[in-house]
Amino acid sequence: MKAKLQKRLLPGVVITLLTVSMVFSGATAKAKGDAVISLSAGSAQGTVSVADSMEFPEMRLKGGVSNIVDNSYLNSEEERTEYREQYEAELKAEREARYTLAMAKTSDYVNVREEASLDAKRVGVLYKDCGGTIVERGEGWTKIQSGSVLGWVSNDFLYLDEEAEEYAAKVCKTYANVDTQALRIRKAPGEDTEILGLLEVGTDLETIPETNPTEGWIKVKYEGKEGYVSADYVTTSLYINEGETLEEIEERERLAALEKAKLVTKYNTVQANVDDVTLLAAIIHCEAGNQCYEGKLAVGAVVCNRVRSGSYPNNIHDVVYQRGQFGPASSGSLAKALQNGVSDSCRQAAAEALGGATNVGGACHFRRAGGREGVIIGDHVFY
Repeated sequence: MKAKLQKRLLPGVVITLLTVSMVFSGATAKAKGDAVISLSAGSAQGTVSVADSMEFPEMRLKGGVSNIVDNSYLNSEEERTEYREQYEAELKAEREARYTLAMAKTSDYVNVREEASLDAKRVGVLYKDCGGTIVERGEGWTKIQSGSVLGWVSNDFLYLDEEAEEYAAKVCKTYANVDTQALRIRKAPGEDTEILGLLEVGTDLETIPETNPTEGWIKVKYEGKEGYVSADYVTTSLYINEGETLEEIEERERLAALEKAKLVTKYNTVQANVDDVTLLAAIIHCEAGNQCYEGKLAVGAVVCNRVRSGSYPNNIHDVVYQRGQFGPASSGSLAKALQNGVSDSCRQAAAEALGGATNVGGACHFRRAGGREGVIIGDHVFY
């Protein structure tokens, strides 16, 4: 008989692959499992669609009879080979249509190249946690679009298919975008809970993962707090970082150098005696003794900027010991540093700062990095 081979893509969706002749070798076709279909050779009419593997197509006979049969009932080895090849081709096409995301598999960055070769010209990079859309798949290489970067990346340095989606869900932030005007954000899930504020349409909120989420509600970050929005009025999406072209990297570095040049300057010297130098070196030791030299100089510059500012005392001693300003001055750490001595690098940073050097411009404050904009050097942000 003539039978159509079909493959089930999604529940309720069937597409035709090819048409072949189908002959049963006996009156009974044994199904997968315990079921049995009784047929007369050459008399049955129907279609075959793939069930849970390519080895067991599903036989759909006219009149509504349906069961699973082994694909050895196909007419010949050639037809079985054609069936297998077509099945695998369709699976591959379905997979490539389903999975379009690629994520960088690296602890630093991976090169994006003009052609699918290690010898090809570099056109950009993908950093850790960056991803892109798959444009073309090759032998061992994948062409992706990530921001302005378009090129080939070795598959050795990419997460693909399910792995890419799983990795992205793990490392990328998810945002909820408000779809309606004046959406209420609440302190807890539920329509009767306290309202924290109203959100305009288009507002993006970073979501907060929950082990046991409340159905219909999404936990989000809101003005430094946590809140909940109704899932019915937001659209959630992953924010995936993009790569950079070589030109974008060059421009970013150029602008960064200009900004740094504005911060690294020379101010008027601060009048100081030997005791002031020692005191400044000691407070640098207490605040940034475990930081790089640039971090030490930055702390010294902040103290000297305060002396120059007019809003603080006009000498090193009074600035350092001003009430509520430098914790080590009141905790006893500064006194211990003065007693035990400090490193040469702290002394050098103190001398440079007093001489007018600064790598943080006119910043008069610093704190632990995180939650505030400013110049970040080591573990501190200066502002």
